[in-house]
Amino acid sequence: MHFCNFFAHTPNFFVHFLHSLIFSLFLTFDSLTDWLPLSHHSPLSGYALPLKNLCFSSPSTMDPIPSVESVENGISQKNAKKASCSTMLTLAYQSLGVVYGNLSTSPLYVYKTTFSGKLSLHEDDEEIYGVLSFIFWTFTLIALFKYIFIVMSANDNGEGGTFALYSLLCRHAKLSILPNQQDTDEKLSAYAVEGSAETWQSSVLKSFFEKNPKCCKGLLVFVLLGTCMTIGDGILTPAISVLSAVSGVKLKFTGLHENYIVMISCVILVGLFSLQHHGTHRVAFIFAPIVTAWLLCIGGIGIYNVIKWNPHIFHALSPLYMFKFLRSTGIEGWVSLGGVVLSITGMEAMFAALGHFSPLSIKIAFTFLVYPCLVLAYLGEAAFLSRHHEDIQRKPIFWPVFIVATCAAVIGSQAVISATFSIISQCCALNCFPRVKIVHTSSKIYGQIYIPEVNWMLMCLCLAVTIGLRDSNMIGHAYGLAVTTVMFVTTCLMAMVMIIVRKKAIVTTFAFLVFFGLVELLYLSAALYKVPEGGWIPLVLSFIFMAIMFLWNYGTLKKHQFDVENKVSMSRILALGPSLGMVRVPGIGLVCSNLVTGVPAVFGHFVTNLPAFHHVVIFICVKSVQVPYVDEKERFLISRVGPEEYALFRCVVRYGYKDLQQENYDFEDKLVYAIIRFVETEGGGQMPPVIESSSSLTLTHPNHEGRFTRSLLDFNVTVLENGQLEGSYLKDGSLDILKARESGIAYILGHSHAKAKKSSSIFKKFAIDVVYAFLSKNCREPDVAMSVPHTSLLEVGMIYYV
Repeated sequence: MHFCNFFAHTPNFFVHFLHSLIFSLFLTFDSLTDWLPLSHHSPLSGYALPLKNLCFSSPSTMDPIPSVESVENGISQKNAKKASCSTMLTLAYQSLGVVYGNLSTSPLYVYKTTFSGKLSLHEDDEEIYGVLSFIFWTFTLIALFKYIFIVMSANDNGEGGTFALYSLLCRHAKLSILPNQQDTDEKLSAYAVEGSAETWQSSVLKSFFEKNPKCCKGLLVFVLLGTCMTIGDGILTPAISVLSAVSGVKLKFTGLHENYIVMISCVILVGLFSLQHHGTHRVAFIFAPIVTAWLLCIGGIGIYNVIKWNPHIFHALSPLYMFKFLRSTGIEGWVSLGGVVLSITGMEAMFAALGHFSPLSIKIAFTFLVYPCLVLAYLGEAAFLSRHHEDIQRKPIFWPVFIVATCAAVIGSQAVISATFSIISQCCALNCFPRVKIVHTSSKIYGQIYIPEVNWMLMCLCLAVTIGLRDSNMIGHAYGLAVTTVMFVTTCLMAMVMIIVRKKAIVTTFAFLVFFGLVELLYLSAALYKVPEGGWIPLVLSFIFMAIMFLWNYGTLKKHQFDVENKVSMSRILALGPSLGMVRVPGIGLVCSNLVTGVPAVFGHFVTNLPAFHHVVIFICVKSVQVPYVDEKERFLISRVGPEEYALFRCVVRYGYKDLQQENYDFEDKLVYAIIRFVETEGGGQMPPVIESSSSLTLTHPNHEGRFTRSLLDFNVTVLENGQLEGSYLKDGSLDILKARESGIAYILGHSHAKAKKSSSIFKKFAIDVVYAFLSKNCREPDVAMSVPHTSLLEVGMIYYV
């Protein structure tokens, strides 16, 4: 139901109310920007909208900057306790523009979609009361009680969403899909697991998954289903929100053809997606006043409609009207529940955006503003419709509110698009999606990202849905199926978290699963009934995305299995002696692979064809772990490979699934510093004072000029006339590393191609030789993803028979 239906009967004072409200809110915005924190000197440092501040100022001119990860984590649960009341209120206000844009626009289409089809023949007071009762109790039970009071507590170090719940399960029940995990990963500060004792139900469930590896894959598919449906939301939300808002113009201009409505919607959508590369940080604070104006406006008009048209509408809040509705309407009423569920769209996006703010701030905004305003809006709509049955599908327009409604629809779409970028980034980190280009859209706010390939893909699919269906009712049917599926996946994962992580009693968990599961299955069954009328869209999209994710994950695991089976024997390496049986040339060679132990096959393949290698060899493994963020101090895990005179090292670079695996110019310096620190402290040694006093030592000049001279001065190292290095602080091994660093660093990557074995089945050959090969050729290469300079890159051709 388009909310603008009710504004034609609204007095003019609401026009002045809306104008003054928007004007005052923008004045508030203008004043707030004077003290809006953008640096760590501010009293609200780290809490600026909408994600996390990341300062790149020079440490020489500012106070010591906290670690990257402490800034990345924003206000986590641990930090939220320290936040003042004003900070929480500021965050709650900011969350309105980022989190609740989608949810607040639901009144635009809920009643209209619910009373479409055969139910339009039952537009009397009893049916309107029944629909209102369903909306109120659905909004209260699912949105308020389930998500705000229960699910929000199950966050992973302040992060929410299906991947956060799955990450918790992976850490506590060893369900990890990542192949190169180590026991040392469990010592990460963010890896901490609950310290409560095991219960018999948690032990049984863990044992079940350990004994049935196929069930672990089934759980992964189940999580991917919810993830793909969330991506479907990113396609359907802009389409239905913008089309529903714009379609209100049709009755203002009765002669306007439907094609023009679709064309205007497409223009707005193209503009929305075209602006994504700019990011939202510059205008993010403007979003909150618009959504606030919209919520207060529909809440106030809801009160007016209740008083003027039907003050007894509150009787509909009785659950008895739900049973009366189903009894009188039968199967048509059951099918219409697919439209009722649209009243809680955006709740999953709210949970996924938990890491951008804090649980408390989101709860404050929802409980004290969003929930009461939307309830009053639905009450007002029902009161109006109870006296104007013919206006169910009519759309008189009220210009100021139409403008705000369109802006709110765009904002709601923006939130879901940004959430889709975040989800795709997490999937890439967990080897469930091909590598794509991830761009920072803000130099100050960490976590705001833009993915060009995904953005244009979403735009094309969104335009196809808008032009192909041309009807918000059919889009609503598709939208309802996507929403209910994601909610049901979250309920099942939450039940597992309650048993395995929270150690709740089986009775409590069973009650949660049965109650909310049955309610969501009721809505899911109604949405499935609408598959022929548009519900097939999210099913097809989810199947395509799931196939891509699963096959990419399958091919990646098979390549890793090939690497493990074809490692170079350490006994063979040691038998060659310190020179490794070849010429050792000056410099540092970084051999990149996915192995955390052993010598990768790409190294043996290289030295077989070119019997020369660098004086210092570092085997690099860049991997993800099942935590949202990894502290900068825990990023590098250094160890030796063989005796000291071999100069072979291993460095495991660890990232969380919310970290951006994108290094800046000082990655090489950080790596060399970590290696030197390891050498100096090896065998219980102490770090020299010059190194120990600076945890952020700069080895190179930012402009890359005078590179080695600067690094030698930092270490008090001098160059003798014969070219030898001499220093009063460092060991000989560290001096050798610095000398090798002077000669340069080269990256050795495997340019691999996966092929299925001849004995493989037809399905496997198609999956590996066709689908996986196509994805590998069209995704970003590892050297591009790691920002490796072309002048320092050596690629070794490898064929993987899997």
